Parts: sequence; structure tokens; C-alpha cells
Amino acid sequence: MTSTKVSRIITAPRKAVYRLLTDPEALAKWRAPDGMTAKMHEFDARPGGRYRMSLTYADPKGAPGKTTADTDTFEGRFIELVPDEKVVEAIVFEADDPKFSGEMTQTSSLADAEGGTLVTILHENLPAGVRPEDNELGTTMALRKLAALVE
Repeated sequence: MTSTKVSRIITAPRKAVYRLLTDPEALAKWRAPDGMTAKMHEFDARPGGRYRMSLTYADPKGAPGKTTADTDTFEGRFIELVPDEKVVEAIVFEADDPKFSGEMTQTSSLADAEGGTLVTILHENLPAGVRPEDNELGTTMALRKLAALVE
């Protein structure tokens, strides 16, 4: 099982950061890595609630999509929501290629840090087709966008 972990200190209180982890419009703004746009199709932020989201590449030639030539669509399920502390999600890509199958767990943890909030995103059980270094880069980009949105 492959996992990645990326952290960043964001100069905002945990409450403000948590709000952006559970707001569909905010997620569509910050979760897409550079060179991609996001669209939230459905969203129900509660334990057991589900969401469905698509990330579309501006230029699919460099990195083909998992669902279509230019899109990664996935369904998420909220496993645990601890206000101002943690969001745990189970994520499954919509893909015909078996190397992208399986359920990945994403845990976003918030902790007090000098000057703000330490945000840590842990991905566990990455599908075999997702390179850990690509996942880390995409998560780093997303955290940068999250910081820009809330700071």
C-alpha cells in the first residue's frame, strides 16, 4: 500500500480552514492542481455523505485523464468529520483501467501552529496507477491554493 503525506502551515485559524474543507464551492477552487479546473457534481458533507467531483486538464496531452482523455472524475464518501480538527474521506476514481481502481483514503488533519494552522493531508492506499510523486505535487499545489483562499 502506497501513501503520501504533505503538510503546510496556513496563516488562518483552524475554524476558517476547516470550513473550506467542507464547503463544495471552496473545494472546487482549491483542490484542483495547477493546470486543472474542478467541478463539484454533488455534495453532502456528513458522516456517510457522498460527493462527486471532476478535475479537468487544461492540456490533456501531458497527463491523460483517468476517466476520459482530459478528466479525472471521482466519488468521495465522508468517513469522519471532526469540526476544526479532521476530515477523513474514502475516494474512488471512475476509470476503466484497473490500475486506478480501489478505494484511497484521504485524511486532512488540522493542528494549531505558530502563526496559524498546520494542515496535513495523508493519502493511503494510492491506486497503482497514481505515482506518489505526482500525488505529492498535486497536493502541494492544492494546499498552496487553499492558503491563498483563506489567508
